[in-house]
Amino acid sequence: MLELNIVDESKNIWHIKFSGAQDTLYAGEQFTLHFRFDDKYPFEAPEVKFIGTPPLHEHIYANGFICLSTLDKDWTPALTTANVVLSILSMLSSATVKQEPPDNARSTAWMNKLSGPKAVTWEYHDLKC
Repeated sequence: MLELNIVDESKNIWHIKFSGAQDTLYAGEQFTLHFRFDDKYPFEAPEVKFIGTPPLHEHIYANGFICLSTLDKDWTPALTTANVVLSILSMLSSATVKQEPPDNARSTAWMNKLSGPKAVTWEYHDLKC
């Protein structure tokens, strides 16, 4: 189930709450995604990050930033917010172990100095992100 909360309509900020899928490592856990849509949307991806406590996952950093190609180089204007949430849910559901990214501490420190996750130049190391 998805729960949408439009936080600031003038700034196009949405919060979407969702639960981890049944029979996965994240079953029953609740998560909140922060979406910020700029004037380039839908031709460029919205800024998306976890707020609150992000899930422990190899492609999700402690600051909530998500390494997912759909939010970057594989973005297409045909994608909806529901598609983005489904992609993130799928990424979580495919995890076989809860673990932080190998470079979490170092990367989170410099990422926090950026304007947001869209300012990161992501390197995709596997097909899961």
